Amino acid sequence: MNETMPSAKILLAGCAGQLGRELKRSLACLGNVIACDRHQLDLAQADALREAVRTIAPTVIVNAAAYTAVDRAEAEPAVADTINAVAPDILAGEAKRLGALLIHYSTDYVFDGSKATAYTEDDNPAPLSAYGRSKLRGEQAIAASGARHLIFRTSWVYGLHGANFMKTMLRMGRRSCETSDELRVIGDQIGAPTWTRHLADVTALVIARRDIPGGLYHLTAAGETSWHGYAEAIFAAARAAGLLDKSPVARRITSADYPLPAARPANSRLDCSRFRRDFGLALPDWRIGLIDCLADAHF
Repeated sequence: MNETMPSAKILLAGCAGQLGRELKRSLACLGNVIACDRHQLDLAQADALREAVRTIAPTVIVNAAAYTAVDRAEAEPAVADTINAVAPDILAGEAKRLGALLIHYSTDYVFDGSKATAYTEDDNPAPLSAYGRSKLRGEQAIAASGARHLIFRTSWVYGLHGANFMKTMLRMGRRSCETSDELRVIGDQIGAPTWTRHLADVTALVIARRDIPGGLYHLTAAGETSWHGYAEAIFAAARAAGLLDKSPVARRITSADYPLPAARPANSRLDCSRFRRDFGLALPDWRIGLIDCLADAHF
């Protein structure tokens, strides 16, 4: 059994986001959590960000804040860079100065999706979008900083808070049942829907260790599906949880049928075997997370 670290002083950035809300709950048992939303800790204000970190002087920094408007980033790449690349660079620099551990979350969108199998941490990134490029620059800045760090690349994140595909499908599904209109959902992009609670809980387990391997890790739910398969699973789980009276009709379409400003990778599968090997932990199958997430939901 691994020894646990002493009570930590944890600075949580982005506590009002869908992952941040779950992290605030999961990290509470580890020590003093200073949870900040974007009003309390504005990642777009470099000087204020440095001053806040120096004042708080945490032993652990968990950065759950990000610019995630993938399509809007095509029109405002500098804004995405400020939040996703510049701010992580500042946090890493401050973490190094303090001797703190920095935990940061990245994305499958750093890859172009052309690989036939799941991506490993050793595969070369080739982002297709401004959002993906900004997240990759954030990864690179942290890695080059010399700070103790963990970067978790994840995919298709959802939860009960914030905006995400699951909540969109539930809203559109209800409307579709009322109007009898079919939904059109992309079926040629593959990934692993990952529940924020599972991400938050495993983050807490990692921080609780004394012997924390550093570096880059892929961390997603087990299994894979398409957006269309995910939508059908959402409707089935929502019916079982009493959130839908019937399942809407979801028609499978291709990415070409639904063009968006930002290109998405066709293959978003991430190989998480390095994380399992180094930490002895793994996230459950994506279907389990979805069912558990919706079991007690009230929308």
